[in-house]
Amino acid sequence: MINVFYDSYCILNKVYSEKSFVKQAINGTFIEEKNRPKTTKIVYGVLDNDIRLSYYISRLCPKNPKLVVRTILKIAMYNIEFLGKSPYAVTDSSVTLCKKLGKGGMSGFVNAVLRKFIDEIPPLPQEKLQRLSVEYSYPLFLVKKLISTYGEDKAIKIMSCDTERTCVRFNKGVNGEEYLDYLRFAYEKTPFDGAYFVNGFKRNKDFDEGIYTFQSVGSVAICDAVSGGKTLLDACSAPGGKAVNLADKFEQVTAFELHAHRAQLIEEYARRMKKTNITVENRDSSVYDESLNEKFDAVLLDSPCSGTGVLKDNPDIKLNRTEEDIKNLIEIQKKLIFTVSNYVKVGGYLYYSTCSILKEENADIIGDFLSKTDRFEEEKILSKLNGIYTKHGLQFTPDVSFGAGFFVCKLRRIK
Repeated sequence: MINVFYDSYCILNKVYSEKSFVKQAINGTFIEEKNRPKTTKIVYGVLDNDIRLSYYISRLCPKNPKLVVRTILKIAMYNIEFLGKSPYAVTDSSVTLCKKLGKGGMSGFVNAVLRKFIDEIPPLPQEKLQRLSVEYSYPLFLVKKLISTYGEDKAIKIMSCDTERTCVRFNKGVNGEEYLDYLRFAYEKTPFDGAYFVNGFKRNKDFDEGIYTFQSVGSVAICDAVSGGKTLLDACSAPGGKAVNLADKFEQVTAFELHAHRAQLIEEYARRMKKTNITVENRDSSVYDESLNEKFDAVLLDSPCSGTGVLKDNPDIKLNRTEEDIKNLIEIQKKLIFTVSNYVKVGGYLYYSTCSILKEENADIIGDFLSKTDRFEEEKILSKLNGIYTKHGLQFTPDVSFGAGFFVCKLRRIK
């Protein structure tokens, strides 16, 4: 247990102290391969329940401990409450971890706090919104926004959704069911051709050969909503999953990405999946380029957003996302949609999507855009995935969309 705790600590320390993204922290940390599933589960679990675990510490400690101790306590509390591990074995491993990290002087404190936790887990706050924030480990401002948008019952369903599904999408021409049957994987069909939920799927050499890739079902749903054509601009493309998927629907795909290292990810993704009709450009999609006016049959703007629809897959978002961040993102979203809309041919389509479940990043952006231009009109999307039709566009929420929280809207350029 101590090795799993140590590896979990090393990853979490990068997230907490260096503000690393959890996936980067896991990939950039040497961990025991045989324990990788256990370590990953603890890391994601601690981050997903960070607000709750922090609340416990605040109730059990007279003052806030230093980060090293807080992280050790969170790992221990998560293992006891959520994984059902032996409280005393967890306590012993936590004390050992203190010593291994050169914090032996704090081992007595850690032992005492965990024994109090074992005796009685602190009750949740009485005030309703505070209680919901702690119970589901959602920032208080986000709890308020979800209740305001969806009502309390629906908001609780969204926050409590814990669907974990690996979606494997097979490349064009590959029979996914034959492949999965041959390898004896248990799987479930998604509503989309070539995409399957697979239990216990392990990446193998066929991933590098482009036989299959991993793409969330929400991302696949957005691609499914896009009609085909000759030319597509994927305006905020990295890491490239949608561009690669849509390369089978368009003769030529142009992918824009602001950051050079992320543009490289798209190129690598396209090569792996053997898509030769994708051109990647390292550029800022918010900067208007007159030479691109009415150049594309379709433009997909998968806009930078709060990520509030994919918190289970990216629990580190909860740590740092603020209400002010969302206000800043909204300004970026407005600028982007007005800029890239110029690049759509008359009769062509503009698709706006996010991985957010907040209406101010979704339907409100479309409403603002349509109120300021008469060049576009909305067309209804008929999706194979359960979603909610809002004032503008189609909203997917995790509780009814296989854990996916996404938004997509289809606009046709009429003049």
